[in-house]
Amino acid sequence: MKVGIVGAGHVGSTAAYALALRGSATDVVLVDVSPERAAAQAMDIAHAVPVAQPVRVTSGPMSALEGFDIVVLACGPSIEAGQSRMAILEKSASIFCDVVPEVMRYAPGALLVVASNPVDVMTHVTAAIANVPAERVIGTGTILDTLRFRAKLAVHLGIAPTSVHADVLGEHGDSEVLAWSAARVGGLPLLAVAEQLGRPITDAVRARIDEDVRRAGYRILEGKGFTSFGIGAAIARVVDAVRDDERAVLTVSVRTPKVAGLRDVALSLPRVIGRAGVLHTFEPDVNAQETEALKQSAAVIREATTQIGY
Repeated sequence: MKVGIVGAGHVGSTAAYALALRGSATDVVLVDVSPERAAAQAMDIAHAVPVAQPVRVTSGPMSALEGFDIVVLACGPSIEAGQSRMAILEKSASIFCDVVPEVMRYAPGALLVVASNPVDVMTHVTAAIANVPAERVIGTGTILDTLRFRAKLAVHLGIAPTSVHADVLGEHGDSEVLAWSAARVGGLPLLAVAEQLGRPITDAVRARIDEDVRRAGYRILEGKGFTSFGIGAAIARVVDAVRDDERAVLTVSVRTPKVAGLRDVALSLPRVIGRAGVLHTFEPDVNAQETEALKQSAAVIREATTQIGY
């Protein structure tokens, strides 16, 4: 499996590092507007390979992506502390208008993984520019938010996060929807498990976890100026699911014909991921309040996408 990464900044380089450590690819190539930065990042990561997996990590121009299986788009402006993800919308779209055609020129058969913010809008834009089936353009969406949600619930309940199944839906951003009503622990409803453990989900607990999940990215930005490790691991998780034709269910963002009454919007829902990309999308089993919140989240994304002409 050959994986190219366009954008060798914090996210792209950390994704490359995660891919190398996990052995997710045979080849990883970094491409960046600054060839010097891409070369330095590739060299640094390559020095970790002897204690990791046998992965070739290099850098090169866009033409180095010829024949690659997956291309990760991690290019675009960084979010600054205090900014929303939507604040960089127009600049991100402009960059993608230049980058995506070049990627498709050299790797027309590649599956595209979008990691740049605002990721839902950029996923929609990428699918439109690349002119490929929507299921072959996967935004990282709320994978990371979902992991945060499960981790917070696990801490509250005092159990392993791998036993918690709870999703964050909609926008990867301020309007995201924590699907409390559909959450399960070991196949049992979350609220029932919490009561049996003597750790009920009170309104205060729900509000605290919601705030922690929804604001996590902003807090990381305030503390160190960027996010990288979580999203880098999320990118590697998507690559693994594709490489192994795993049929894993992940909350990724894909351009969707209709959701919550709105047409043609890219947002995160539980989706089956395999070698061909998105194989199936599940309708979320959530309550009326969460359904309305999902509709509002979809409307936020749809409005932003329309704003830039897509």
